[in-house]
Amino acid sequence: MSSKSSIKNLLNLSIPIFFANLAIPLVSIVDTGLMGNLDNASYLTATSIASSLFAMIFWSFGFLRMGTVGMVAQSYGSKKFNEIVDLVSRNIFFVIIISLILILLQQYILNLSLQIFELSNETKEYFKDYFNIRIYSSFGELTIYIITGLFIGLQKTKTSSIVVGFFSVSNIVFSLFFVLYLNLNVKGVALGTLVSSILTSFIFLIYTFSELRKITNINMNINKIFNFKKIKKIFNINLNIFIRTVLLTFSFLFFTYLGNKISEDIVAANTILINLVFLSAFILDAYAFSTEGIVGYSLGSKNIKLLKDVIKNSFILSASTGLLISLIYLFGKNHFISWMTDISNIKTISLSFSYWVVIIPFISSFCYQFDGIFVGASQTKELRNAMILSVIIFILSSMYLIKSLNNLGLWISLSIFMIIRALTLFAYLGRIYKRLN
Repeated sequence: MSSKSSIKNLLNLSIPIFFANLAIPLVSIVDTGLMGNLDNASYLTATSIASSLFAMIFWSFGFLRMGTVGMVAQSYGSKKFNEIVDLVSRNIFFVIIISLILILLQQYILNLSLQIFELSNETKEYFKDYFNIRIYSSFGELTIYIITGLFIGLQKTKTSSIVVGFFSVSNIVFSLFFVLYLNLNVKGVALGTLVSSILTSFIFLIYTFSELRKITNINMNINKIFNFKKIKKIFNINLNIFIRTVLLTFSFLFFTYLGNKISEDIVAANTILINLVFLSAFILDAYAFSTEGIVGYSLGSKNIKLLKDVIKNSFILSASTGLLISLIYLFGKNHFISWMTDISNIKTISLSFSYWVVIIPFISSFCYQFDGIFVGASQTKELRNAMILSVIIFILSSMYLIKSLNNLGLWISLSIFMIIRALTLFAYLGRIYKRLN
């Protein structure tokens, strides 16, 4: 049992997630590259702000993945396989409801976002083009969260990686086709995401239920699926994750908003850099994802040694990988930036702040790993409280520092945010150990 927590086993679980996660930010990087080389900064600005908005909307429902991982892992550890089927069915129903609400409210969301961001008339039209297409990818993108959460919880990380990889690669292929061959610019990258999300969700929903049949009977009992006590438990867990994730995604949207207050060129330049930050985050999340399943399993099987070993070894891997990414960025950042844009003023601004993409991967590796540990333990109240404090400090520091340091103050505040996230969760770590004492 303890071998599940070894560095070797964590690497074996994390490597497929690493390659799949690598594909996720590559979609944004390709989209940025496509828009950043069209000789019109409005394309890049509209896409960056609109995609940040959808990141906030969809990541706000990240509980569909994170909540699924912890509960599936614990049910798997305690051999309650029927509960896994009920959980997946229940969450798919939630996705249908959420998607319908988002589509019905799309005009209100669009109008509100246009009131928040100060955009030129040209940028505003491109923003609308992207928004009016991407909103319909809700069902596909949210369903992918459930599917990946299920297989991570079952410690079948290769399968979850194939799902994410298929979505990301098909997204890139469709975006390239729509933009380069059909000349659809902003509409093309939005259509690429829409088509790939629908295709991926339907293919892997069929596969998911065929795999679940191998471990238990598929019996769609409506009374069990909509059991009030189960729904209440999921609601309590997911509400905390929802609040935590809304605050997290709000922080990055607020980062974009403050950049927009400085200038549209700053938004475009920061988008290029933040794509590199997200790239490192998704790579480091591979360790967090693989840790989630083992932490949940250790709690379900009441194995304290397994829990302590996986926490220790996961931090060793995450921190060392974060340091390696920082070194890669130190020597390669200029090449990455040049690939994503050939607009001279955007490139100049990006290069002047590029040292932040060297600093952030290492210091952020700790908070990502703490997230994985607490998600696997389903201790979402702590995740919520830690995020509330971190976001408050981020907002206050960014609003203060931007007055005197402009964009530099924004990047300093983002780094402070990452550090506070780790420190607040470290303060709560003892609560997980107490469950097995």
